[in-house]
Amino acid sequence: MTNTHTQELMAKFQKHPKDSGSPAVQIALLSERIRNISEHLKNYPKDHHSRAGLLKQVGHRKRLLNYLKQVSSEEHQKLIKSLDLRK
Repeated sequence: MTNTHTQELMAKFQKHPKDSGSPAVQIALLSERIRNISEHLKNYPKDHHSRAGLLKQVGHRKRLLNYLKQVSSEEHQKLIKSLDLRK
C-alpha cells in the first residue's frame, strides 16, 4: 500500500483534517491491508507467517468494529456499507 493510497483512504474517512486515529480510519486502513494480504496468499498459499499476520489484523479490525458499533451504530453501518465488508 503506497503512501498516496493511504492518504486517500484517510481523507475519505477522516472526521477532521488532522484525524488519523479514529476507528473509521483505522478500520479502513486495516481493511485495505487485509485485502492486500489476501491477494498475496492466493499466490503463495504456503506463506504461513503472512497468514498469521492476516488473522491478527482481522481480529483487530473485528474489535474496532465492535467498539464502533457500541459507540455509534449509525457510523458503524455506514462504514460497513462504504467498505463493502459484509455481503
